[in-house]
Amino acid sequence: MSGLFDLHGRLAVVTGARRGIGRAMAEALAGAGADIIGVSATLRDDDEVASSVRRLGRSFDGHAVDFADRGAVLALGDELAERAPDILVNNAGTIERAPAAQHPLQWWDRVLEVNLSSQFALTQVLSQPMLARGSGKIVFTASMLSFQGGINVPGYTAAKSGIAGLTRALANEWAGQGVNVNAIAPGYIATDNTEALRADPERSRSILDRIPAGRWGRADDLAGAVVFLCSAASDYVSGAILAVDGGWLGR
Repeated sequence: MSGLFDLHGRLAVVTGARRGIGRAMAEALAGAGADIIGVSATLRDDDEVASSVRRLGRSFDGHAVDFADRGAVLALGDELAERAPDILVNNAGTIERAPAAQHPLQWWDRVLEVNLSSQFALTQVLSQPMLARGSGKIVFTASMLSFQGGINVPGYTAAKSGIAGLTRALANEWAGQGVNVNAIAPGYIATDNTEALRADPERSRSILDRIPAGRWGRADDLAGAVVFLCSAASDYVSGAILAVDGGWLGR
């Protein structure tokens, strides 16, 4: 059974890999045996994620790319497609908070570009070698706001709702060609993206009161889910959005 989760010999691209959920995912995949290509806007070769992956005995190749820059994303895709990665984890993301009536359109545009449009652009390029050989694993990072509306984050909610639809659309096209497309929807995880919520005593308490697990999630709570969706254990799983939320959606 353990062989189902073995990723030795696999090459994984993880975006947003420098910290938080992306770092935890990169480390989890490396722990299962995968070599890692990490991508983030400010990633350096001596970042902690690079060191931790290498301590696990796997290779790490870092790329600094701003996902708001479509041209840079497409250039990265062309470069990485030549290496024909086995796994793509689309985790890069950003968030802007302001009431919808006052939400600047430039914030909207940037959040949609980073969280949705560039995700599709990179996936479109890196899917080509996967489809050509008839195998591959693609995982998007969705959100609780793929299912709910949120407060003061209209661009983020729209993008994450779009990720849920994109996951299903690509799965419909590619499952029969050996490429599994799924998503993980993290619950309320203690990362930079949720710092403002955790700093607000009222909002933090209202969130914790609804989580059956009784705590904020940790980035490493996503480790098992990403290994599952990137391994042979999920070969008949396609178009799924796996909530890792401490029971939030079941409340």
